[in-house]
Amino acid sequence: MKSKKETCKNCENQFKEGFKFCPHCGQQSKDELTVKVLFYNTISNYFSFDARFLKSFFPLLFKPGYLAKKFVEGKRLLYLHPAQLYLFISVLFFFILSVTVVRKQVQDLDTNLKKTLNKPIVSDSTKVRAERVLDSINFDSILKPLQEKGIAGLDKANIKGLDSIIKASAKKESNNNLDFDFYQKKVDSLIAIDAPDAEIYVAMGMSDDANSIVRKFYTQVLKFYRQRNGGQVLQAVYDTIPISLFILLPIFAFILKLLLYRRGRYAHHLVFSFYYFSFLFTVFSLILVANYIWDVPDWVDTLLVFSTFFYLLFAIKRFYENGWFLSFFKTCIATFVYFIFVIPIAIVIVGLVSFLYY
Repeated sequence: MKSKKETCKNCENQFKEGFKFCPHCGQQSKDELTVKVLFYNTISNYFSFDARFLKSFFPLLFKPGYLAKKFVEGKRLLYLHPAQLYLFISVLFFFILSVTVVRKQVQDLDTNLKKTLNKPIVSDSTKVRAERVLDSINFDSILKPLQEKGIAGLDKANIKGLDSIIKASAKKESNNNLDFDFYQKKVDSLIAIDAPDAEIYVAMGMSDDANSIVRKFYTQVLKFYRQRNGGQVLQAVYDTIPISLFILLPIFAFILKLLLYRRGRYAHHLVFSFYYFSFLFTVFSLILVANYIWDVPDWVDTLLVFSTFFYLLFAIKRFYENGWFLSFFKTCIATFVYFIFVIPIAIVIVGLVSFLYY
Protein backbone atom coordinates (compact mmCIF):
# COMPACT_ATOMS: atom_id res chain seq x y z
CA MET A 1 0.00 0.00 0.00
CA LYS A 2 1.42 3.31 -1.05
CA SER A 3 1.83 5.88 1.67
CA LYS A 4 0.01 9.11 1.26
CA LYS A 5 2.00 12.11 0.18
CA GLU A 6 1.69 15.80 0.75
CA THR A 7 2.75 18.69 -1.44
CA CYS A 8 4.72 21.52 0.11
CA LYS A 9 3.00 24.86 -0.45
CA ASN A 10 6.36 26.62 -0.59
CA CYS A 11 8.58 24.53 -2.88
CA GLU A 12 5.80 22.29 -4.31
CA ASN A 13 7.82 19.10 -3.73
CA GLN A 14 6.07 16.00 -2.44
CA PHE A 15 6.93 14.17 0.78
CA LYS A 16 5.40 11.48 2.98
CA GLU A 17 2.42 12.38 5.08
CA GLY A 18 3.21 12.87 8.74
CA PHE A 19 6.31 15.02 8.31
CA LYS A 20 6.08 18.13 10.47
CA PHE A 21 8.45 20.03 8.18
CA CYS A 22 9.11 19.76 4.47
CA PRO A 23 12.37 17.78 4.03
CA HIS A 24 13.19 19.88 0.94
CA CYS A 25 12.84 23.48 2.14
CA GLY A 26 12.13 23.22 5.87
CA GLN A 27 8.76 24.97 5.90
CA GLN A 28 6.09 23.64 8.24
CA SER A 29 3.79 21.21 6.50
CA LYS A 30 0.72 22.50 8.33
CA ASP A 31 1.25 26.21 8.07
CA GLU A 32 -2.14 27.71 8.68
CA LEU A 33 -1.61 31.42 9.07
CA THR A 34 -1.87 32.23 12.75
CA VAL A 35 -0.07 34.80 14.88
CA LYS A 36 2.25 32.02 16.07
CA VAL A 37 3.13 30.99 12.52
CA LEU A 38 3.49 34.61 11.43
CA PHE A 39 6.20 35.36 14.00
CA TYR A 40 7.67 31.87 14.46
CA ASN A 41 10.72 32.28 12.21
CA THR A 42 11.48 35.81 13.38
CA ILE A 43 11.29 34.93 17.06
CA SER A 44 13.16 31.63 16.74
CA ASN A 45 15.94 33.22 14.69
CA TYR A 46 16.26 36.09 17.14
CA PHE A 47 16.54 33.89 20.20
CA SER A 48 18.88 31.52 18.36
CA PHE A 49 21.14 34.49 17.60
CA ASP A 50 20.82 35.76 21.15
CA ALA A 51 21.74 32.42 22.71
CA ARG A 52 24.74 31.89 20.44
CA PHE A 53 25.88 35.46 20.96
CA LEU A 54 25.95 35.04 24.75
CA LYS A 55 27.81 31.76 24.35
CA SER A 56 30.33 33.51 22.09
CA PHE A 57 30.73 36.85 23.85
CA PHE A 58 32.44 35.78 27.09
CA PRO A 59 34.87 33.34 25.42
CA LEU A 60 35.66 36.13 22.95
CA LEU A 61 36.71 38.41 25.81
CA PHE A 62 38.37 36.00 28.20
CA LYS A 63 39.57 33.05 26.08
CA PRO A 64 41.82 34.37 23.30
CA GLY A 65 41.81 32.11 20.25
CA TYR A 66 39.25 29.73 21.73
CA LEU A 67 36.34 30.52 19.41
CA ALA A 68 38.51 30.41 16.28
CA LYS A 69 39.96 27.06 17.31
CA LYS A 70 36.53 25.55 18.00
CA PHE A 71 35.12 26.88 14.73
CA VAL A 72 37.97 25.40 12.69
CA GLU A 73 37.56 22.10 14.54
CA GLY A 74 33.96 21.92 13.30
CA LYS A 75 31.81 23.35 16.10
CA ARG A 76 30.12 25.89 13.85
CA LEU A 77 26.57 26.00 15.19
CA LEU A 78 27.27 26.14 18.90
CA TYR A 79 28.83 29.61 18.61
CA LEU A 80 28.01 32.62 16.49
CA HIS A 81 29.55 32.58 13.02
CA PRO A 82 32.74 34.71 13.02
CA ALA A 83 31.58 36.97 10.18
CA GLN A 84 28.18 37.43 11.81
CA LEU A 85 29.76 38.25 15.16
CA TYR A 86 32.14 40.72 13.49
CA LEU A 87 29.31 42.47 11.64
CA PHE A 88 27.18 42.77 14.76
CA ILE A 89 29.95 44.14 16.99
CA SER A 90 31.38 46.46 14.31
CA VAL A 91 27.95 48.00 13.64
CA LEU A 92 27.50 48.48 17.39
CA PHE A 93 30.96 50.05 17.66
CA PHE A 94 30.43 52.56 14.85
CA PHE A 95 27.05 53.48 16.29
CA ILE A 96 28.65 54.21 19.67
CA LEU A 97 31.49 56.07 17.95
CA SER A 98 29.01 58.22 16.06
CA VAL A 99 27.02 59.10 19.18
CA THR A 100 29.93 59.75 21.54
CA VAL A 101 32.66 61.20 19.31
CA VAL A 102 31.91 61.79 15.63
CA ARG A 103 28.89 64.06 15.92
CA LYS A 104 30.61 66.49 18.30
CA GLN A 105 33.88 66.52 16.35
CA VAL A 106 32.08 67.19 13.06
CA GLN A 107 30.04 70.05 14.57
CA ASP A 108 33.04 71.63 16.32
CA LEU A 109 35.23 71.44 13.22
CA ASP A 110 32.54 72.97 11.01
CA THR A 111 31.87 75.74 13.54
CA ASN A 112 35.53 76.67 13.90
CA LEU A 113 36.25 76.64 10.17
CA LYS A 114 33.14 78.67 9.32
CA LYS A 115 34.55 81.48 11.47
CA THR A 116 37.40 81.90 8.97
CA LEU A 117 35.06 82.65 6.06
CA ASN A 118 34.66 86.36 6.81
CA LYS A 119 38.13 87.07 8.11
CA PRO A 120 41.58 85.91 7.01
CA ILE A 121 43.41 83.46 9.19
CA VAL A 122 46.42 85.82 9.09
CA SER A 123 45.35 89.47 9.50
CA ASP A 124 46.95 92.34 7.58
CA SER A 125 48.25 93.89 10.79
CA THR A 126 49.99 90.66 11.65
CA LYS A 127 51.59 90.58 8.21
CA VAL A 128 52.81 94.18 8.59
CA ARG A 129 54.36 93.43 11.97
CA ALA A 130 56.02 90.32 10.53
CA GLU A 131 57.54 92.37 7.70
CA ARG A 132 58.88 94.96 10.16
CA VAL A 133 60.52 92.21 12.19
CA LEU A 134 62.09 90.79 9.04
CA ASP A 135 63.39 94.21 8.04
CA SER A 136 64.94 94.71 11.47
CA ILE A 137 66.94 91.50 11.22
CA ASN A 138 70.51 91.99 10.11
CA PHE A 139 71.15 88.78 8.24
CA ASP A 140 74.79 89.83 7.81
CA SER A 141 75.28 89.22 11.52
CA ILE A 142 74.10 85.66 10.99
CA LEU A 143 75.84 84.86 7.74
CA LYS A 144 79.15 86.69 8.19
CA PRO A 145 80.51 84.27 10.83
CA LEU A 146 80.15 81.51 8.26
CA GLN A 147 82.58 83.33 6.01
CA GLU A 148 85.01 83.93 8.86
CA LYS A 149 85.03 80.20 9.58
CA GLY A 150 86.18 79.54 6.07
CA ILE A 151 83.10 78.25 4.28
CA ALA A 152 84.25 77.84 0.70
CA GLY A 153 82.66 80.08 -1.94
CA LEU A 154 80.99 82.46 0.53
CA ASP A 155 82.16 86.10 0.14
CA LYS A 156 80.51 89.47 0.89
CA ALA A 157 78.65 89.49 -2.40
CA ASN A 158 77.25 86.05 -1.68
CA ILE A 159 76.19 87.12 1.79
CA LYS A 160 74.41 90.22 0.48
CA GLY A 161 72.62 88.20 -2.20
CA LEU A 162 71.61 85.52 0.27
CA ASP A 163 70.32 88.23 2.61
CA SER A 164 68.08 89.59 -0.15
CA ILE A 165 66.83 86.15 -1.13
CA ILE A 166 65.91 85.25 2.45
CA LYS A 167 64.05 88.53 3.01
CA ALA A 168 62.21 88.31 -0.29
CA SER A 169 61.22 84.70 0.37
CA ALA A 170 60.06 85.47 3.88
CA LYS A 171 58.00 88.47 2.75
CA LYS A 172 56.43 86.38 0.01
CA GLU A 173 55.44 83.79 2.57
CA SER A 174 53.88 86.51 4.75
CA ASN A 175 51.52 87.40 1.89
CA ASN A 176 50.15 83.86 1.68
CA ASN A 177 47.58 82.16 3.81
CA LEU A 178 49.10 79.77 6.33
CA ASP A 179 46.65 77.00 5.61
CA PHE A 180 46.50 77.13 1.80
CA ASP A 181 49.36 76.73 -0.63
CA PHE A 182 48.33 79.56 -2.95
CA TYR A 183 48.05 83.35 -2.96
CA GLN A 184 44.85 83.82 -1.00
CA LYS A 185 44.14 87.47 -1.85
CA LYS A 186 44.19 86.79 -5.58
CA VAL A 187 41.83 83.82 -5.20
CA ASP A 188 39.53 85.89 -2.97
CA SER A 189 39.35 88.66 -5.58
CA LEU A 190 38.49 86.17 -8.32
CA ILE A 191 35.77 84.61 -6.17
CA ALA A 192 34.40 88.07 -5.39
CA ILE A 193 33.90 88.89 -9.10
CA ASP A 194 32.42 85.43 -9.81
CA ALA A 195 35.30 84.44 -12.06
CA PRO A 196 35.06 81.03 -13.78
CA ASP A 197 36.36 78.15 -11.70
CA ALA A 198 38.91 77.32 -14.41
CA GLU A 199 40.50 80.75 -13.94
CA ILE A 200 40.57 80.30 -10.17
CA TYR A 201 42.24 76.90 -10.55
CA VAL A 202 45.04 78.54 -12.53
CA ALA A 203 45.47 81.14 -9.77
CA MET A 204 45.67 78.31 -7.29
CA GLY A 205 48.53 76.75 -9.24
CA MET A 206 46.91 74.10 -11.42
CA SER A 207 48.69 73.54 -14.74
CA ASP A 208 46.83 73.42 -18.06
CA ASP A 209 47.79 69.80 -18.70
CA ALA A 210 46.57 68.52 -15.32
CA ASN A 211 44.91 65.09 -15.41
CA SER A 212 41.41 64.32 -14.17
CA ILE A 213 42.53 63.34 -10.66
CA VAL A 214 44.49 66.57 -10.18
CA ARG A 215 41.55 68.60 -11.52
CA LYS A 216 39.24 66.80 -9.10
CA PHE A 217 41.62 67.62 -6.27
CA TYR A 218 41.63 71.35 -7.15
CA THR A 219 37.83 71.26 -7.41
CA GLN A 220 37.57 69.91 -3.89
CA VAL A 221 40.18 72.34 -2.54
CA LEU A 222 38.23 75.27 -3.96
CA LYS A 223 34.99 73.83 -2.58
CA PHE A 224 36.59 73.51 0.83
CA TYR A 225 38.10 77.01 0.61
CA ARG A 226 34.72 78.55 -0.19
CA GLN A 227 32.65 76.64 2.34
CA ARG A 228 35.17 75.68 5.07
CA ASN A 229 33.11 72.51 5.51
CA GLY A 230 35.78 70.45 7.22
CA GLY A 231 33.13 68.63 9.22
CA GLN A 232 31.79 67.03 6.06
CA VAL A 233 35.29 65.84 5.19
CA LEU A 234 35.69 64.35 8.66
CA GLN A 235 32.27 62.72 8.38
CA ALA A 236 33.27 61.23 5.02
CA VAL A 237 36.41 59.81 6.64
CA TYR A 238 34.39 58.13 9.38
CA ASP A 239 31.89 56.83 6.82
CA THR A 240 34.71 55.29 4.79
CA ILE A 241 36.35 53.48 7.71
CA PRO A 242 33.85 50.55 7.95
CA ILE A 243 34.29 49.81 4.24
CA SER A 244 38.07 50.03 4.45
CA LEU A 245 38.12 47.58 7.36
CA PHE A 246 36.58 44.93 5.12
CA ILE A 247 39.79 45.24 3.10
CA LEU A 248 42.17 45.61 6.03
CA LEU A 249 40.89 42.53 7.84
CA PRO A 250 41.73 40.13 4.97
CA ILE A 251 45.13 41.83 4.71
CA PHE A 252 45.75 41.04 8.38
CA ALA A 253 44.75 37.44 7.70
CA PHE A 254 47.17 37.39 4.77
CA ILE A 255 50.00 38.59 7.02
CA LEU A 256 49.22 35.73 9.39
CA LYS A 257 49.20 33.33 6.47
CA LEU A 258 52.70 34.47 5.46
CA LEU A 259 54.00 34.14 9.00
CA LEU A 260 52.25 30.83 9.72
CA TYR A 261 51.90 29.32 6.26
CA ARG A 262 52.05 25.75 7.58
CA ARG A 263 49.24 26.29 10.07
CA GLY A 264 46.18 25.83 7.93
CA ARG A 265 44.49 27.36 4.93
CA TYR A 266 43.91 31.05 4.41
CA ALA A 267 40.28 30.56 5.53
CA HIS A 268 41.56 29.48 8.95
CA HIS A 269 43.55 32.71 9.31
CA LEU A 270 40.48 34.64 8.15
CA VAL A 271 38.36 33.04 10.89
CA PHE A 272 41.01 33.96 13.45
CA SER A 273 41.07 37.57 12.15
CA PHE A 274 37.28 37.91 12.31
CA TYR A 275 37.27 36.94 15.97
CA TYR A 276 40.29 39.11 16.80
CA PHE A 277 38.81 42.20 15.14
CA SER A 278 35.55 41.51 16.95
CA PHE A 279 37.50 41.60 20.20
CA LEU A 280 39.15 44.89 19.17
CA PHE A 281 35.79 46.51 18.44
CA THR A 282 34.43 45.23 21.74
CA VAL A 283 37.31 46.75 23.71
CA PHE A 284 37.11 50.08 21.86
CA SER A 285 33.33 50.16 22.39
CA LEU A 286 33.79 49.67 26.13
CA ILE A 287 36.41 52.45 26.20
CA LEU A 288 34.09 54.85 24.37
CA VAL A 289 31.12 54.11 26.62
CA ALA A 290 33.21 54.34 29.78
CA ASN A 291 34.71 57.69 28.76
CA TYR A 292 31.29 59.00 27.78
CA ILE A 293 29.88 58.22 31.24
CA TRP A 294 32.92 58.80 33.46
CA ASP A 295 36.17 60.71 33.26
CA VAL A 296 38.40 57.66 32.86
CA PRO A 297 42.12 58.35 33.49
CA ASP A 298 44.27 58.26 30.38
CA TRP A 299 46.52 55.58 31.80
CA VAL A 300 43.55 53.22 32.07
CA ASP A 301 42.64 53.78 28.40
CA THR A 302 46.28 53.26 27.41
CA LEU A 303 46.46 50.06 29.43
CA LEU A 304 43.34 48.71 27.74
CA VAL A 305 44.69 49.52 24.28
CA PHE A 306 48.01 47.79 25.03
CA SER A 307 46.13 44.78 26.38
CA THR A 308 44.98 44.03 22.83
CA PHE A 309 48.58 43.13 21.93
CA PHE A 310 48.80 40.58 24.74
CA TYR A 311 45.38 39.25 23.78
CA LEU A 312 46.73 38.66 20.28
CA LEU A 313 49.77 36.90 21.74
CA PHE A 314 47.64 34.50 23.80
CA ALA A 315 45.26 33.97 20.86
CA ILE A 316 48.10 33.06 18.48
CA LYS A 317 49.59 30.76 21.13
CA ARG A 318 46.32 28.88 21.58
CA PHE A 319 45.10 28.83 17.99
CA TYR A 320 48.36 27.99 16.22
CA GLU A 321 49.79 25.87 19.06
CA ASN A 322 53.28 27.35 18.89
CA GLY A 323 55.72 27.88 21.73
CA TRP A 324 55.73 31.10 23.69
CA PHE A 325 58.87 32.51 22.09
CA LEU A 326 57.72 31.80 18.54
CA SER A 327 54.24 33.12 19.31
CA PHE A 328 55.68 36.32 20.79
CA PHE A 329 58.03 36.80 17.83
CA LYS A 330 55.30 36.35 15.22
CA THR A 331 52.87 38.51 17.18
CA CYS A 332 55.44 41.32 17.18
CA ILE A 333 56.09 40.93 13.44
CA ALA A 334 52.38 40.86 12.55
CA THR A 335 51.66 43.89 14.74
CA PHE A 336 54.65 45.83 13.43
CA VAL A 337 53.88 45.21 9.76
CA TYR A 338 50.18 45.93 10.16
CA PHE A 339 50.37 49.08 12.28
CA ILE A 340 53.57 50.57 10.83
CA PHE A 341 52.95 49.90 7.13
CA VAL A 342 49.37 48.82 6.41
CA ILE A 343 47.48 51.23 8.70
CA PRO A 344 49.38 54.42 7.69
CA ILE A 345 48.93 53.64 3.99
CA ALA A 346 45.24 52.96 4.61
CA ILE A 347 44.85 56.25 6.50
CA VAL A 348 46.35 58.20 3.60
CA ILE A 349 44.12 56.43 1.06
CA VAL A 350 40.98 56.86 3.20
CA GLY A 351 41.75 60.54 3.79
CA LEU A 352 42.40 61.19 0.10
CA VAL A 353 39.31 59.31 -1.10
CA SER A 354 37.14 60.99 1.54
CA PHE A 355 38.36 64.45 0.50
CA LEU A 356 37.91 63.79 -3.21
CA TYR A 357 34.35 62.52 -2.86
CA TYR A 358 32.86 64.25 0.19
